[in-house]
Amino acid sequence: MLTREIKEALMGYMANMQNDITFVVQTGEHKKRAELISFLNDFAKVSKKITVEERDTAGQLRSPVSFMLAVDGTPNGIQFSGIPSGHEFNSLVLAVLHSSGTALKLDESLKGMVANVQEPLKFEVYVSLSCHNCPDVVQAVNQFVTINPNISAETIDGGVYPELIEKNDIQGVPTVFLNGEVFASGKVDTAQLLDKLMQKYPGITADSMSEELPLQDVTVIGGGPAGVSAAIYAARKGLKVTMVADRFGGQVKDTMGIENLISIPQTTGPELAGALQAHLDEYEITKKEHFRVEKVEAGDIKTIHLSSGEKIKTRTLIVATGAKWRELGVPGEKENIGNGVAYCPHCDGPFYKGKDVAVIGGGNSGIEAALDLAGIVKSVTVFEFLPELKADQVLVEQAKARDNITILKNVVTKQIIAGAGKVTAIEYQDRETEEVLSKELDGVFVQIGLLPNSGFMKGVVELTQYGEVVIDERGQTSEAGIFACGDVTTVPYKQIVIAMGEGAKASLAAFDYLLMNSITDQEAA
Repeated sequence: MLTREIKEALMGYMANMQNDITFVVQTGEHKKRAELISFLNDFAKVSKKITVEERDTAGQLRSPVSFMLAVDGTPNGIQFSGIPSGHEFNSLVLAVLHSSGTALKLDESLKGMVANVQEPLKFEVYVSLSCHNCPDVVQAVNQFVTINPNISAETIDGGVYPELIEKNDIQGVPTVFLNGEVFASGKVDTAQLLDKLMQKYPGITADSMSEELPLQDVTVIGGGPAGVSAAIYAARKGLKVTMVADRFGGQVKDTMGIENLISIPQTTGPELAGALQAHLDEYEITKKEHFRVEKVEAGDIKTIHLSSGEKIKTRTLIVATGAKWRELGVPGEKENIGNGVAYCPHCDGPFYKGKDVAVIGGGNSGIEAALDLAGIVKSVTVFEFLPELKADQVLVEQAKARDNITILKNVVTKQIIAGAGKVTAIEYQDRETEEVLSKELDGVFVQIGLLPNSGFMKGVVELTQYGEVVIDERGQTSEAGIFACGDVTTVPYKQIVIAMGEGAKASLAAFDYLLMNSITDQEAA
């Protein structure tokens, strides 16, 4: 099942395995079991330290198409139910590497927080092999398992277990259960998982602090194209640089096709995010990933408060936190996220095969979503608030050529209606006639643009009514020594290439500021 190229790559990855890993497979009959055994045996051939064992696990595994990882003969708490191919193949590779002794690339504070969990935690992560957001969650909880023996995690392929999908009313992935209860649904990252754990178990922050950083010259908040560009430019100046990000790659990781990054004819978001990370790793930059900034104190020396409880003191600050999906803000939206309301057509589209769905928004993202979904679902209805679509004409023409795409213009969404825990219809109003109408459907994909991630800067720097950070031509905000760049700012045209340039510009401006405003460490103290 694995190509020669993949096997050769795996042999390189597995060359330094320290512990023996066994794939323990539950015995029994299942139509997918032979495929699973073949897959695992193929994988095991890349290293003498990997073996496959079939045995009755006395209820430890869900079914004959489930397997767990055993380290030197002892199960370590990581399980897969289904065949982790597609987007989840990397999740299996990383689980093997980390279980076999490869060091986790996690901040010491984060490790301390997870290690301090005393209660037994059992995660169940429902995924689709076509979901590009799911591996982030799977890999996060699997890393939690390798840190703390009180934690276990099972990855469940919804395509192999449709009865569980039906039983648990799951309509979106990833969906995470913790100790039998819904813990998280939809796109979620490690920082959000940590936030939820800290809310549920406040004590996990105790004894988790790493050694305090010395005074930084530049601290960059945000790990997308703008933030990475800013951090690299600052590091090249020989400055002390720290980057804080809930996830490296930012919004780029959710973009599947990129064809307008000059000099690169075509790439994907995950590929670009990996390239950004690799470039960042070439420099001495302190990285604080998977943490949020809760607040910023201005002054000659700025103090940044992290969700871990840590504080970073810095001479200059560059805000590059990007934006997130904008919500409709209508009744029935938040209540049904993961149960018929979604924001990622690539991830959740397969769950609506043969069904009727709506896309809210007639811009490029909305029409692109409609085109993506049209090949999967029975029908797509696009709802656009304005009298005309905002998408590029080439996309509009493609949408009009599809028999199963209907476009409604000059309408406003009033509410999303649900019954028995699932979306059943959408209520909307014709803005010209003011007539209120209803359309029966099974899912709603919201594609109405982005909202700046600037809440933690409110009251610190000037923001527009839309939440964008106001900057000048040098990236300087209203507060001396605080700069901003990328999608979080007032700079028009939210594009990757523009964000990279703005990041470089903000960093160079911060360097100029430091030259003109020298503050010694003693003065800072």
